[in-house]
Amino acid sequence: MTTWFHSWRAAVRIARRDAWRSKGRSFLVLAMIALPILGVSALDLTLRSAELTPAQRMERTLGAADARFSDARAAGVAILQDPAGEQHTPAGDYDSPGKSWPDGPTDVTKSIPAGSTVLTDSRGSAKLTTRHGLLQAEVRELAAVDPVARGIMRLQEGRFPEKNDEIAATTRFLESSGLSVGSTLTARGFDRTYVISGSYELPSDLTAQQVNALPGAFLAPYAKAVEKAGLPKPEDSTTYLVKKSGGFTWNTVQAINAKGVLVTSRAVALDPPADSEVPLYQKEGWANYESSGGADAAALAAVGTVVGLAMLEICLLAGPAFAVGARRSRRQLGLVGANGGARSHIRAIVLSGGLVIGVAAALVGMVLALVLTFALRPLLEEYMGQRFGGFTVRPLELLAIAALAILTGLLSAIVPAVTASRQTILASLTGRRGVRRSNRVLPLIGFGAVLLGAAIALYGSVVSDQFVLVAGGSAIAELGVVAMTPALVGLFGRASRWLPLSPRLALRDAVRNRGRTAPAVAAVLAAVAGTVAVSTYAASSDAQSLAEYQASLPYGAVAALVTEEGGRDVPEVRDAVQRTLPVDVRADVFRIAVGNPGCAPYGEGEGCGRFEVVTPPANECPLWVSTPDGSDPAEKYSKEQRRALAKDWRCLSPDGNGIYVDGGLLIADAPLLKVLGIDDPGAAKALADGRLLSFHKPQVDRNGTVGIKLITDSKAAEQNKPVPGELKSFPAYQVPGSPESYGVQSVLSPAAAKAAGLTTVPLGAFFSTDRIPSTEERQKLDAEIAKLGSNVELTVEQGWVDENGLVLLALTVFAGLVTIGAAGIATGLAQADAEADLKTLAAVGAPPRVRRMLSGFQCGVVAAMGVVLGSAAGVLPAIGLRLTEEREQMRFYQEALDNGWGGAGDAPPYVPIIVPWETLAALLVAVPLGAALLAALVTRSRGALARRAAH
Repeated sequence: MTTWFHSWRAAVRIARRDAWRSKGRSFLVLAMIALPILGVSALDLTLRSAELTPAQRMERTLGAADARFSDARAAGVAILQDPAGEQHTPAGDYDSPGKSWPDGPTDVTKSIPAGSTVLTDSRGSAKLTTRHGLLQAEVRELAAVDPVARGIMRLQEGRFPEKNDEIAATTRFLESSGLSVGSTLTARGFDRTYVISGSYELPSDLTAQQVNALPGAFLAPYAKAVEKAGLPKPEDSTTYLVKKSGGFTWNTVQAINAKGVLVTSRAVALDPPADSEVPLYQKEGWANYESSGGADAAALAAVGTVVGLAMLEICLLAGPAFAVGARRSRRQLGLVGANGGARSHIRAIVLSGGLVIGVAAALVGMVLALVLTFALRPLLEEYMGQRFGGFTVRPLELLAIAALAILTGLLSAIVPAVTASRQTILASLTGRRGVRRSNRVLPLIGFGAVLLGAAIALYGSVVSDQFVLVAGGSAIAELGVVAMTPALVGLFGRASRWLPLSPRLALRDAVRNRGRTAPAVAAVLAAVAGTVAVSTYAASSDAQSLAEYQASLPYGAVAALVTEEGGRDVPEVRDAVQRTLPVDVRADVFRIAVGNPGCAPYGEGEGCGRFEVVTPPANECPLWVSTPDGSDPAEKYSKEQRRALAKDWRCLSPDGNGIYVDGGLLIADAPLLKVLGIDDPGAAKALADGRLLSFHKPQVDRNGTVGIKLITDSKAAEQNKPVPGELKSFPAYQVPGSPESYGVQSVLSPAAAKAAGLTTVPLGAFFSTDRIPSTEERQKLDAEIAKLGSNVELTVEQGWVDENGLVLLALTVFAGLVTIGAAGIATGLAQADAEADLKTLAAVGAPPRVRRMLSGFQCGVVAAMGVVLGSAAGVLPAIGLRLTEEREQMRFYQEALDNGWGGAGDAPPYVPIIVPWETLAALLVAVPLGAALLAALVTRSRGALARRAAH
């Protein structure tokens, strides 16, 4: 070893032979490093492969065309758009009071340059017949065989349609419908039959339920059939694929934008303009946030933090394993020193062990990632819902990941290397361990980090409301606790005087050999601290969610509502619920229809109208009343006046969450009251007498009546113009008290609605049940509804459901596994160190079981110390985050009161801090006990026969 190169080459050869000789330990460390490398490498390969180049993205969007022209629905006024053609807004200032927002169609064909090749691409939807019933699917009309469309759809089987009675379908549609190429299908209420000529897929949307026909072959005749049946015309949209010599530059796109047309250009996508050249980005509120440096810095900081903590955890777990190797090779290292080797050579040999394992882990992780990602590519594409652009490998990124593995291996071996180099040659050759004073500087540094981190976290939670400060301060404090671990382990040793023999020996051995105990305890501490922090935060969030939970219906009740096609499928839906669920009471409900009965609520089609329950001017909240110029009415009040008005009965939001119904009004009879749990004889009598039941006081005027306005001109209402419409007045019965009505603000009987000349259509039904429907019953109901192909708003009230229970269990299991692994590694090192002590115990007559008991207690002691410290360290970050949330929510609540926003008069936010005692009990008791028992079970009662070395 005369040169640096030769010394390291020899050290690497020795380390490689040691790693091969101790295959079990080497495999353990290799697996700890290689598994994260495998995951990160596979994630990098998957994301990079799924990331499309601009050219690939344009091929899937435009085919062979140069641009896609779309109607911006801005009534022909000039618009501003982003280069990708995904965002746009009118160019003028239409936010000023008194100005109406431009809304209306634009003739896109007038903006297409002369001499261009144009291909129409129309989309609509229809309920198509399947083997199982009906299926709502998208209908597309695109001449897929045209060269301009090549690349948008990928043919899988058969051919694209070439006749008007042919249709192609996506593979996902064929799977869902039970049909195949050669089958026939039609649409509900449509007398034409189509033959499925082929199957295809959309490369960027593998989950699409879509069929494709020739232009004009389906949508237009289907719309006529629907209108003939008395239903509103289905909505569809048409875009234009345009191919022109020279393409469409950014200047050309802006010129077309002036005509109210949105353009997705291939040339612009391949060579996008700078942000300064995009007028949309210069408009307030429309900046290009994707290129924000702050967002990139925050993402990098988050990734760096996660990677750093993961490397720390691996180093803490792998470090004792390298210490085991160094301890068992101490005679070999002593011989190196006896033959003239310096301490640097000893360090190089131990460090080379980390280098060898790190390189091997990097190679294994990389190779497995490449093989698995390539082999599982079809499954990954299906999971992500899109085809990869290719199998993309970025060598620099993979080399950086490999460097992390090598760095992790080296960092794991640093402390064992320094410790081994400090052993004297005589101690190494004779097996004596010697006595070293523990480092007093590191605990002081750790204590300072704890104080600094706690101060930062406290500042973040009490003063600044910044989650980043709380998380960063907590991480610094946790690292400080890790640095203080050797000193804290020494404090635990003072409890040994009260313990029996075996646990006393185990605890004293752990304290005496802090070099191997502290890393294992720190590894357990880090894992448990994270688990306890997340568990405490999740349990607190669950408690808040439970306190804020508002039931949609009474417990066990069911609502099934259908708002489309004038309630055509409502009878079948009602019967399906009645057949499959344990129904007790059924209450059929209806809704008011204005104009064409087939229109959906708030439908904007021709002949569609709506209604509204009129709030008398005297009962309107002064903070919300509409103004002629569209200005904010709350601005004329002072902060104190707005706070007072926020608690006024006129400004309180209706109680409950409930089911959304149009205008809060249902047309129903007395059974609805029973389902909703309204126990008021007066309400049932008033409903039978033809009076309107009101659960919302502001809608009842001083004469005790409620007005319902039938609006036929919806656009006037949207533009803050006087709303014309017929007003119907009904005598009202205000239900006394504040009963929970679950979103229903008023109820009118069908007889009273008919007598007043109101047109009603079936809406659905509410049901009470004998018990909570089982999962099997829900699945049967879902299958029945799927056969109808109807868009059913189904609600089954099951009460508050704990969504974090599985997460807490998984975290507990993870922390338990890390604890057992770290404690097991420390126990293996302890057994290597304590072999002489065990022989002494056997020589003085100790029974064989003492060896097994000592091993179990050594493992349990490490696990218990790590769990106790981790539990204490993990609760504090969660408390800090919850305090930060409380301040933020309280600040928003006070701001809402100051501005008189809706719902501001409700109760202040409730942000509890709940400690998950079940999780802590499992960690504090079950995990150390399980680790001790497992170590005791796998330890042999008798050691190998060997003479005791003389010292």
